[in-house]
Amino acid sequence: MYTYQTKGVCSRQISFELKDGKVYNCSFVGGCNGNLKGICKLIEGMDAKEVIERVKGNTCGPKNTSCPDQLALALEAALAQEA
Repeated sequence: MYTYQTKGVCSRQISFELKDGKVYNCSFVGGCNGNLKGICKLIEGMDAKEVIERVKGNTCGPKNTSCPDQLALALEAALAQEA
């Protein structure tokens, strides 16, 4: 299980598992509960690199990041740690 402390967004933490490069059991602490639960369901079993490609760089209002962007950063860090 990987845990990532977010920066600059409403959510405070992201947790997930990586198995064979795929994302499982994703959850956020804080943030827009319904939207973040929906994102986690949508990415369940998806290749982490594809998730990164799809959500990296998304912003939220005037912020230069978003919860999905923070998820991409968390997945990149986890993949680097596994390498």
